[in-house]
Amino acid sequence: MRLLRLIVATIIAITLASCGSASQAGTSRLVSASYQTDASPGVASNAGLSAPFKQKPRVTVVNAAYLASELGSVELAIRQADTPSSEYASLGQRQQHAYHLLAAHPEWVPAVLGWVPSSVRNAIQDNLAAAQQIDSLNGASARLPHWRILAPPTPDTLMGYYNEAQQAYGVPWQYLAAINLIETNMGRIQGLSSAGAQGPMQFMPATWAYYGHGDVNNPHDAILAAGRYLHAHRAPGDMNRAVYAYNPSQLYVRAVMLYAKQMFADARAYLGYYNWQVYVETTSGEVLLPEGFSG
Repeated sequence: MRLLRLIVATIIAITLASCGSASQAGTSRLVSASYQTDASPGVASNAGLSAPFKQKPRVTVVNAAYLASELGSVELAIRQADTPSSEYASLGQRQQHAYHLLAAHPEWVPAVLGWVPSSVRNAIQDNLAAAQQIDSLNGASARLPHWRILAPPTPDTLMGYYNEAQQAYGVPWQYLAAINLIETNMGRIQGLSSAGAQGPMQFMPATWAYYGHGDVNNPHDAILAAGRYLHAHRAPGDMNRAVYAYNPSQLYVRAVMLYAKQMFADARAYLGYYNWQVYVETTSGEVLLPEGFSG
């Protein structure tokens, strides 16, 4: 099964359980500028017209305090029952971007965890830990992969497939969604892995021949096959064993369990993950592969 780097950047090499005070975490700064309109003082108006406007920079300092505010507010909004469905695309991308920034500045993690609302602290900590597991399994590539980036099925459509597999094989939908997320960003990636796995749930040809029905690249068929495979390997009674059979790595198992845990705690976490985009870490830096990319 392919492992997609979901939150790629510098690996978080500190103990995530450290939720202490800021220490030096707030001292580093990234500065970005946007612009606000402001009337220029001392400029007379002509013929009754108001004073001319200038573009005045409004500076956003990106530091631990900013990330705590951004990540805390986004995680809260994702979980609010009254958040409109139309806002989840923006929320998911903001969420992913905030984690990327935090991964690039691991020295900020203790301060961020100390400042975010307590109701989402565990979720943030678990998402960081899941990313660390995936990051540990991947290295930078010298070139961009030979993938096509597609629009995935709608979140409701995918949820229908997960629920169908759950009903047929007893595998909770949260695990299927977590695997779909890790493998291909909910089906955004179409292409072979380095080992030859394929489809949105990443099956090797021999495995698909035994467990698959239909088209390996069809999301419905692939998700049903994943449920069938996990069930054959002791799901739902022993999900750790079943997920390990899916990909024999304890790092992979921990990542799946952590993402699934968030969706068990609040199903709306799925809508954040659904909107994460495809990033690839190359030896030249991180690259976003937008919808329509063909390598």
